[in-house]
Amino acid sequence: MESVFSYIISLGASVMMPVIFTIIGLCIGMKFGKALKSGLYIGVGFVGLGIVTALLTTNFSNPLTLISEIYHLQLNVFDMGWPAAAAVAYNTAVGALIIPICLGVNFLMLITKTTRTVNIDLWNYWHFAFIGAVVYFVFDQSLAWGYFAAIICYIITLVMSDFTASKFQHYYDGMDGIAIPQPFCQSFVPFTLCINWVLERIPGFNKLDFDAEGLKKKFGVLGEPLVLGVIVGALIGLVAQMEVKKILFLGVTMGAVMELIPRITKLFIDGLMPISEKTKDIVNKKFNGKQVFIGMSPALVIGHPTSLVCTLLLIPTYLIISVVLPGNQFLPLASLAGLFYLFPMMLPYTGGNVVRTYIVGLVALLVGLWFVTDMAPDFTKAAAAVFAATGDKAADVPDGFLAGSMDFASSLLGYIIYAAAKYARFVGAAFLTILTVGMMLWNRRLIMKREKAAVESLTAK
Repeated sequence: MESVFSYIISLGASVMMPVIFTIIGLCIGMKFGKALKSGLYIGVGFVGLGIVTALLTTNFSNPLTLISEIYHLQLNVFDMGWPAAAAVAYNTAVGALIIPICLGVNFLMLITKTTRTVNIDLWNYWHFAFIGAVVYFVFDQSLAWGYFAAIICYIITLVMSDFTASKFQHYYDGMDGIAIPQPFCQSFVPFTLCINWVLERIPGFNKLDFDAEGLKKKFGVLGEPLVLGVIVGALIGLVAQMEVKKILFLGVTMGAVMELIPRITKLFIDGLMPISEKTKDIVNKKFNGKQVFIGMSPALVIGHPTSLVCTLLLIPTYLIISVVLPGNQFLPLASLAGLFYLFPMMLPYTGGNVVRTYIVGLVALLVGLWFVTDMAPDFTKAAAAVFAATGDKAADVPDGFLAGSMDFASSLLGYIIYAAAKYARFVGAAFLTILTVGMMLWNRRLIMKREKAAVESLTAK
């Protein structure tokens, strides 16, 4: 079984997801041609997204490295990016069986009515495997601790997915019946709720309401994500003291990323919609109106204009903060391509307000820098073990550095699980267990209440 799932994972999202969605389409009664087309659209979307994010990592790694050298930035946690985190996640004993174990947990939660999300975003299961793998090495390769951490993360994420589904579907057009069970995105919901509450109570500030369209009206062409991308890209080249030709190239490249991402995310939506609509029909017929959410990748909505604008504004801010923040040792380079994933679950709560979304993102990233720095020694231990066993270059930590990555290592949920296990051990495990069971029972109560209301509504008709 381990060999089978390791092989499936090695296919990558661009191959694995089309196969999965074609099978899902056939299982829910779609014709083969339509199911295949939906699956291929999603696969092409992942290919396109990989190409576009590679534009960032390939073309901007050198300028950002130059900036580090020119200004003598002495930060000893090397940004390995999400490929290293995924390599650590899937190349350990925890990651090898994470998919069947989590699918089993998902099934048990569905039949006990502690979730209504069916998480088919299998590629992003590496997030659960990652935190499990790091805790696995914290406790000298203890499978019990590793699986405990991964399963706790999975359950909390499913409950959060249910909690945020209504807001998500209401905010994004065409997302009915969809939820986002990805722990990195869900980790930013508590930040958003807390900071929004504070900002609402600041006189004058609570009147500021600029969305991406509002920026375009106020600043004209300068408010366009495409033009903002050109400006930010050129500024990075300028600060890196590059020649004019390279500065202009970086500007156009960043602008291209900002323009292409919304076009690519449309492919995900085109692939998803036929499956989503068919699933809703089946749910309405078979479950008497009971809610079932299809758990999908946040890649569906990362092309939102507010996400693009806030990503552009945060790139230079994030770099500056990482240099001046006391106690931080992490300089984000490769992880910058992951900034788009900060916002999918923020926007439904900020209403797309650029100012609020930017502030929430800034606070989350600031705290995340400390998380990455604290986790770095154990991330390094895990990466070194994976590299020694597999020779995977993604896990090769440069000499003299510790390993770090913004992707999930900086998330609130991941860090709480890591810190509770490492610093409080059995007390931490008890706390996580009580928290998780409490969230499950709370969610079950909400689900039962909604089901009762749905039955009463159908009876009345």
